[in-house]
Amino acid sequence: MFLFIFLSTLVLIAVRAKKLWIAIEDWFHVYQFFKVPELNETTQHNHLYRKVSLYLHSLPSIEDSVFANLITGKKQNDIVLCLGPNQTIQDHFLGATLFWFNQTGTFVLKIRKVDKRRILRPYLQHIHAVADEIDQQGKRDLRLFINSAHDFGRWRSVPFTHPSTFDTIAMEPDLKTKVKSDLESFLRAKQYYHRLGRVWKRSFLLYGPSGTGKSSFVAAMANFLSYDVYEIDLCKIPNDSDLKSLLLQSTPKSVVVIEDLDRFLADKTARISASGILNFMDGLLTSCCAEERVMVFTMNTKEHVDPNLLRPGRVDVHIHFPLCDFSAFKTLASSYLGVKEHKLFPQVQEIFQNGASLSPAEIGELMIANRNSPSRAIKSDHRLANGR
Repeated sequence: MFLFIFLSTLVLIAVRAKKLWIAIEDWFHVYQFFKVPELNETTQHNHLYRKVSLYLHSLPSIEDSVFANLITGKKQNDIVLCLGPNQTIQDHFLGATLFWFNQTGTFVLKIRKVDKRRILRPYLQHIHAVADEIDQQGKRDLRLFINSAHDFGRWRSVPFTHPSTFDTIAMEPDLKTKVKSDLESFLRAKQYYHRLGRVWKRSFLLYGPSGTGKSSFVAAMANFLSYDVYEIDLCKIPNDSDLKSLLLQSTPKSVVVIEDLDRFLADKTARISASGILNFMDGLLTSCCAEERVMVFTMNTKEHVDPNLLRPGRVDVHIHFPLCDFSAFKTLASSYLGVKEHKLFPQVQEIFQNGASLSPAEIGELMIANRNSPSRAIKSDHRLANGR
């Protein structure tokens, strides 16, 4: 017992001595500190902050941190270690030892003054290179950002784990191929856009009845591009200024989504003005803040929307999401039931040819409920369509 108390006392003395030595070093300015804030002085997102975050979370030494957060990764059963708040991580570069502190909304780099001139710039270039490699290899976990009704002008995020892909959505095959080709071309077009003096961005309008797959299509786009998703709920934004603040905080490699824009524009009590929406579509997207972003607007119908709002330059691609036809039904049957051909298909095809109107969501729900019996699932869809 005495030995245990003695050893515990020695450990405590050693810890306090180490802290005292660090304080003495800092007092005599042996070290210099550099802050990397999440937001700059104009509330725009600091791109270096994200790169530092990717880099630090890739370091093996994060396992030596006193406290680290365990977070589910992009793939099932993946566990990701993230540096906890107010924790320190150590790194080594070109023979020098560096320290990073995780403060609220800020990473702080601690580096010896004698090493600063020799390694600071190469070290930052190294961080950029590693972060870019993580991005290119698709190792980073995607995030879904949602604006809060209680914290105006700020985002809250959760892991983005939506499983939708272009293989699982019900869409006319030629149109699906065209969209994928458009997105692939966009990913490679940075130099082309800059040569034309244009911002590297792309904008889509998705319109059609509820339940036709617009939200699943957005998720498929994000997974295809390996982009984060920023979903803007205009009803939670009190004024145009907060809308601008939110947009300035979005990051490159992101899909920015405004859903049900037609319904919002028709709302006479809306707190965001039409000019605020236009400034978002024109002003922000023609500034440097819109680089490497895909903008998506969804509507149930565009019949009553001012055509000037949707003109070329504001919206690049219009995609109609109709109610199901037989081709979409077969895609859903393949995804939900694992069935590519079935003896009941001719009857279903006849119903659609006679003008049946079902949404992919309605068909999908019946297939999920009867997934153990493809015949029963197809019969249920047939009865529902036949009853309309």
